[in-house]
Amino acid sequence: MLKAWGQGQEAALNELIPLVHGELRRIAGNCMRGERQGRTLQATALVNEAYMRLVDVDRVDWQNRVHFLSMAARVMRRVLVDLARGRLADKRGGDAVKVTLNEALIPGSGADISIVKLDDALQALTAVDERKCRVVELRFFAGLSVEETAQTLGVSTKTVARDYEFARAWLRREMHA
Repeated sequence: MLKAWGQGQEAALNELIPLVHGELRRIAGNCMRGERQGRTLQATALVNEAYMRLVDVDRVDWQNRVHFLSMAARVMRRVLVDLARGRLADKRGGDAVKVTLNEALIPGSGADISIVKLDDALQALTAVDERKCRVVELRFFAGLSVEETAQTLGVSTKTVARDYEFARAWLRREMHA
């Protein structure tokens, strides 16, 4: 179905979504971890918004299920960042979407961290080392295992572990600077 959709068959996406909806909701939950209660955007709405953005994606050479899920996680992150930037631009100051990075990503950090600040730090990390940023996206946002991340990036599991440790330390420094 991914290949058919990537070749322009829109109906294939409609068949695909029900099959991966549960995984997309899990990814949305990971992306929204730490969201304050009472927000209007819920995991289902995030999945729906990501679906609308994915529908607009032109032909993509989808490699496999993990490739699709990692792209969905990236799109969901973009949705949350766009919403947060919109709130920050609000005349009344708005209130930024907060995401708590769990100890798996930044040990010892119990404070809420703005998703906008996280996005800025991830963009800066991309300038330093794009693969390390992809490791964070796949592990933290998409919730992939070390093995799945290694397979997606075409590197060893040891490389993923090293990259993740570096990225955690680097993000911790950037976020607290």
